[in-house]
Amino acid sequence: MVSTTEWGEVECRIKGAMRLESIDSTNPVAVGDFVNVESDGKDYVISELLPRRNYVIRRSTNLSKQTHVLAANVDQALLVVTINYPITTRVFIDRFLASAEAYDVPVVIVINKIDRYDANMLEEVEELKSLYQSIGYDVLTVSSKHDEDFEQIKEKLRGKVSVVAGHSGVGKSTLINRIEPGLNLRTDDISESNNSGKHTTTNAEMHKFSFGGSIIDTPGIRGFGIVNITKEEIAHYFREIFAESDKCQYNNCSHMHEPGCAVKLAVEEQRIALSRYQSYVNIVETSNAKYR
Repeated sequence: MVSTTEWGEVECRIKGAMRLESIDSTNPVAVGDFVNVESDGKDYVISELLPRRNYVIRRSTNLSKQTHVLAANVDQALLVVTINYPITTRVFIDRFLASAEAYDVPVVIVINKIDRYDANMLEEVEELKSLYQSIGYDVLTVSSKHDEDFEQIKEKLRGKVSVVAGHSGVGKSTLINRIEPGLNLRTDDISESNNSGKHTTTNAEMHKFSFGGSIIDTPGIRGFGIVNITKEEIAHYFREIFAESDKCQYNNCSHMHEPGCAVKLAVEEQRIALSRYQSYVNIVETSNAKYR
């Protein structure tokens, strides 16, 4: 469905040539894209994809050599994470943040379901919040019992095009429903057998807010593969690692095995969090990217 100035909302097919040009992507056109539409008075065809300002992209889960664009032309991404019910790992968070940095998408981290956590989990919430705030990310915490938590997120969303992402079951659709009750997005409980979420959003969809702005709700993401980034570039998208890298002995330091590495020294001195460094190493070692 495409919203047009001339015909309103219309169902469109994609011109064949566009499909061939975007053969490496599972979706040549994504939610949030600006396009040109042609019509013969009966059918509507997307004839051109206009240049993207930015986008959120990941490696396709089924076709490892292909990519999938979750959303395009957004003002920000809301990454919804949970300490439990289900667990969001730090490497998942860091993979998402690195990819967002690479494609110029600001991220707000939303730690959800804090009313369900015990004392140990709440300590982890504070540790997580402190870590990412120290790097420069906005971090919000949300309890279903506190309306003011939803109000602060509403203010972040007002007048902006935002995309919400995270694992299935972290409460993305429930969050949007609390902020804009009239949307009535479908929600479901997490699976009791494996503490993981069930997919309730099957395709990315854009919804307008009554208070201004819009939200792109995306299907739950199990993994987040970094794409179209060389191995040398990965460190650029970890803010604190990039800041230290100028002090390394070698200009092409990988920050993994070279002597005189300022990044490894910063990890030893706890100026860079060990979890962030481990995420960086994990991405480098599992990435399909090549060194130049």
